[in-house]
Parts: sequence; C-alpha cells; structure tokens
Amino acid sequence: MEDNAGIRNKRWSLQGATALVTGGTRGIGHAIVKELAELGATVYTCSRNEADLNKRLLEWEKSNLNVLGSVCDVSARSEREKLMEKVSLAFHGKLNILVNNAGIAIYKKAIDSTAEEYASLMSTNVESAFHLCQLAYPLLKASGAGNIVIISSVCGQIVLDDLTVYSATHGALNQLARNLSCEWAKENIRTNCVAPGPIRTVMTETVSPL
Repeated sequence: MEDNAGIRNKRWSLQGATALVTGGTRGIGHAIVKELAELGATVYTCSRNEADLNKRLLEWEKSNLNVLGSVCDVSARSEREKLMEKVSLAFHGKLNILVNNAGIAIYKKAIDSTAEEYASLMSTNVESAFHLCQLAYPLLKASGAGNIVIISSVCGQIVLDDLTVYSATHGALNQLARNLSCEWAKENIRTNCVAPGPIRTVMTETVSPL
C-alpha cells in the first residue's frame, strides 16, 4: 500500500523547477524546503545560523534531496543582494519559485516596544520580503512561469495581545502580495500569501497555549 506522498508524487511533480526559500532550516521554512525538494525541485535556502544550515544540508543530502544553501541575514540589504547573486548563479539566471518565509516575532505591548525592536521587525519581516521580490523579479520573469509565496500570519487579520508591531508587519505583507499579484500578473508571475495560525515551531515556543 502506497503512502500519501507516493500517491501525491504520481499526480504532479516539480521536477526541473527551481526554488528559493528563505529561513529554511527551522519550522515552516524547513517543511517547505523538504516538500518542494521531495516533489523534484532544486531548492536554495538560507539561514543566519551557519551551524543550523550545515546540519540541515547534510540531512537533505543523506535523503537524496537536491538542496543548496548559504548563510544570510535577510534583515541586511547587502546580504539579500549577495544571496540573490548566488541564487542566480546556481540557477543560471532563472527562478520558478520564491518563498519569502524568514521572519521574527517580538512579543511586547505597543507601549513597551522600542525603536530598535520596531526597526528589526520591519526590516526582517517586511523590507526583506519586498526587496527579495524586487531582486528575484528578473529571474522569475526569465523562467516564464514565476511564483511568489509570502508566508504571513493570521496576526495580520485579527488582534492578538502583545503583538501589535508584529501584526502590523503581516498586514503589510498581505497587502504586498495583493499588489504584486496584480502588478506582475502580466509578466506571468503569480503571487500568493499564506497566513497560518499558531504552529508549534521554535518561534512560538514561548507562547502558551498554542
């Protein structure tokens, strides 16, 4: 009897496709990398933590999954530019899928949030996604069938305690996806936004209950 993965892979495949997934060593990003690679895509991912990245790359290699990666702090503009240069080189100037997944959360009341925390959340969650979409645009266009997936959060649509700034970043991501889906449709670049609720990952370990 075949498992669900075996049945799914017979129905469709990403063989030959290329993908960039930011923040792919933990949580949702890790699951996305694994899923895309198991469906046949060649995946490039990144992490701020070199040890985490090397550990995951070794795991994927042992599983015969085609995954590449490099260290990148997506909150820094220069590092985003270097990342996309590496992706372009690895995939010969074409990219089928961009998954903007990397993000951080700071659980604080609005009145207690500092300027530094606000800037960190905005640069990591919003600015990085926008800039990486800009950088990936020519690669996505060159592929002939580009796809952008922005990982947002239900926090961008509802109110939760102690997450005012974090929620604002996800409201911005939701609107970014809406605009790009219209603006870049004529280039055959499809944009979608996924807004999950609480998922048990490293980032949500301090939140109770899930």
